[in-house]
Amino acid sequence: MGAGVSAADAGGVPPGTVVAVVGPTAAGKSALSIALAHALDGEVVNADSMQLYRGMDIGTAKLTPAEREGVPHHLLDIWEVTEPASVAEYQRLARAAVDDVLARGRVPLLVGGSGLYVRAVLERFEFPGTDPAVRERLEAELAEAGPAPLHARLRAADPAAAEGILPGNGRRIVRALEVIELTGAPFTASLPEPTPYYPSVQLGMDLDTTTLDERIALRVDRMWADGLVAETRALVGRGLPEGRTASRALGYQQVLRLLAGELTETGAHDETVRATRRFVRRQRSWFRRDRRIHWLDSAAPGLVADALRLVPAAAR
Repeated sequence: MGAGVSAADAGGVPPGTVVAVVGPTAAGKSALSIALAHALDGEVVNADSMQLYRGMDIGTAKLTPAEREGVPHHLLDIWEVTEPASVAEYQRLARAAVDDVLARGRVPLLVGGSGLYVRAVLERFEFPGTDPAVRERLEAELAEAGPAPLHARLRAADPAAAEGILPGNGRRIVRALEVIELTGAPFTASLPEPTPYYPSVQLGMDLDTTTLDERIALRVDRMWADGLVAETRALVGRGLPEGRTASRALGYQQVLRLLAGELTETGAHDETVRATRRFVRRQRSWFRRDRRIHWLDSAAPGLVADALRLVPAAAR
């Protein structure tokens, strides 16, 4: 718990409050969430979009059952790798999990680095509709020309949305262009002003860039040592290359290119490091815009104590 601070010392968590632990990849969110769960009688609700997929364990740094230390975790391993991600469906499932945890008198800890997923749970967030004909046409363009020209089109129509979407993420680019076409407004305009759905405390985990870059490299080394290539090869047999969302996950995307003969193993490893560092910069940009997040240095010796002190003081 750190520095002798207990949940009682911290003042407890106001009833109905969700504690979110957010921030970039490799910043230490999982470790803090376990410590807080023990201190606050909490349960974790996953907000990492790729940990929703069954079998994607090593590449997503999914905690093993032993590493969860008896803390219940919700919304892990719920989709097959062929299932396209749906933030709206995730919202429904995550809110049901949060409500269940609250109903049992425990504290829900919403943990992950997928910023849109966190917002979808914590805020009053309605998703624009879809049009199968528009979606089909855009997906056909994606299949024929790749994501680059679509991303360029998005940049021209909505620079803020293009900044927040990776140029290779065809699925999200298509969705943004679809919303722009259907609503006549920028995709970012479809994101509502924050209105709380649950009272919440948001704790942001981060490190200085040099340290975080080193941790990313070490994490990728560990993924390779733990068998990411073998895990990806097994997932190929379960349809990973056809999974519009899962096949683009960091690490898996690069190993799929290795298995296809497009990259050497060293090339796949190094590109995973570079791509993860680029992704971390985008995560930071997303989360740092939200002034409601209370930032913590994950290398601080009194991290857990600092987090526990923030929970009752910051609850709203």
